[in-house]
Amino acid sequence: MQLTELNIFPIKSTAPIRLAMAEVSKHGLQWDRRWMLVDADGLFITGRKFPQLTKIQTAVHKDSLAVFAPGMETLYIPFDFPFTTKRIVRVWKDICEVPAYGAAIDDWFSTFLTSPCHLVYMPDDYVRPVDRTYAGPTDQTSFSDGFPLLLISQSSLADLNSHLETPVIMDRFRPNLVVHGCDAYAEDQWQQIRVGEAIFKVVKPCSRCIFTTVDPASGVRNLDGEPLKTLSSYRKRADGKVYFGQNLLIVQKGRIKIGDAVELC
Repeated sequence: MQLTELNIFPIKSTAPIRLAMAEVSKHGLQWDRRWMLVDADGLFITGRKFPQLTKIQTAVHKDSLAVFAPGMETLYIPFDFPFTTKRIVRVWKDICEVPAYGAAIDDWFSTFLTSPCHLVYMPDDYVRPVDRTYAGPTDQTSFSDGFPLLLISQSSLADLNSHLETPVIMDRFRPNLVVHGCDAYAEDQWQQIRVGEAIFKVVKPCSRCIFTTVDPASGVRNLDGEPLKTLSSYRKRADGKVYFGQNLLIVQKGRIKIGDAVELC
């Protein structure tokens, strides 16, 4: 088995950056979901409500994060931004107090989404714990839904597409790691894997939502409910949730790259 895709999503719910190599940090992959948009009440904003977020693209430059979107001038967010305020924000059940940007940056996103919003950032020293039901006291994550990384095998996507009238691409499911060379849903049985210098614990299947019905290229939700409708016909468990992919915790940090062997350990 080998690693064939390596993705980060610097701003939560926006388009991926495809990498050839990445460093695994305590939060997950470097730069992954370290920025997030929130509404006036501090509630996190995602592609579930604003599917057009998938049309926002980013690029990591030496001194800034560049942000692009159709019809918008390029926005550059300095890494050394002089924060003066913080916001209390919520990601599902987690409450975080994190640095917030000012109106100049907020207005760019509010204009594109045609809805007032604010951009916040998670610093390197901020600790957002992972649900202790699945994790230890030192495990943490960024602004992800709940875990540092998500993994899916290419065979699992191929199996799903064999059930669909119109195939979908892997971007529908927003994985950080994509693995080639195993059977469909083999990842459901894994407990721990080594990829390059890093080791990951496979802890929990990922429950899927309406975000999977958004076409990432157009930023429009499929009205037919696919591929979630088809997934629910054979990947729904007794708890009523539909699972596809596996959430990972970090056992050992290090560098990983495309082509690395993926080994059970």
